[in-house]
Amino acid sequence: MNGSIALPKEQLRVKHKAPNHQPTQQLQSWILRVLVYAAAIFTFSVLLFLIGYILIRGIPYLTPDLFSLEYTSENCSMLPSIITTVEMTLLCLVIAIPISVFTAIYLVEYAKKGNKLVGLMRLTAETLSGIPSIVYGLFGMLFFVTQLGWKLSLLSGSLTLSIMILPLIMRSTEEALLAVPDTYREASFGLGAGRLRTVFRIVLPSAMPGILAGIILAVGRIVGETAALIYTAGTATELPSSLLSSGRTLAVHMYCLSSEGLHTDQAYATAVVLLLIVLAMNTISALIARKLTKK
Repeated sequence: MNGSIALPKEQLRVKHKAPNHQPTQQLQSWILRVLVYAAAIFTFSVLLFLIGYILIRGIPYLTPDLFSLEYTSENCSMLPSIITTVEMTLLCLVIAIPISVFTAIYLVEYAKKGNKLVGLMRLTAETLSGIPSIVYGLFGMLFFVTQLGWKLSLLSGSLTLSIMILPLIMRSTEEALLAVPDTYREASFGLGAGRLRTVFRIVLPSAMPGILAGIILAVGRIVGETAALIYTAGTATELPSSLLSSGRTLAVHMYCLSSEGLHTDQAYATAVVLLLIVLAMNTISALIARKLTKK
């Protein structure tokens, strides 16, 4: 006992303070936020620039002659191409939607987990979605136009485009079906409904907004496709009289006008109409999806 006071060991320990990373984290968060806002502003600015440039260049040349029923070298009418675009789109959807939707229903609702056929079908769909459109056009020309003897026609073009949009609609439908909660199915089974009734009365209506989104994306690809249709549907300027008649869609019409170099102004006017059609389809689809979601 020499007068010293023994301190507890807890007080003798040196407490190391953890470094304060809060300023660094705030700086990183601020940088990421700036990058996200900059990317969004850049994307929106590019979209506005494209729309504005097309409208400025094309609106002054929207004349009544462009909407004549018959195409001539003087009026460069786009009305036959608009009608052909509508017919081509409807044909493709009638062919592709049932096949792709029923395939997705089988993959999600009926196929067993770990089934090799399911893996093969999904691999095939992913492979088809990555093939360039020019390859589809060459296939359609060799098979539908040449081998089957359908020549350049609406039927050849619509079947070629249907193969193109099959994986897009199928994958979107599959994701929409997977997003439906399993409790919906269990409740339907608990009430005594069978699998078929559950799929068509419960699951499909709940997944309809997602399915519709995939269909709208497919419509956009049909409307904007040129390479595959040049090889399969042709570039005829008159209205097709039957499924085996040739015709040009609005996108092909715009490509032909711009590539000739003689009607560039009319090509910009056609681009304005094509842009308005795409915007109208997106608006209508959004309204339909909103109504289906509310139900």
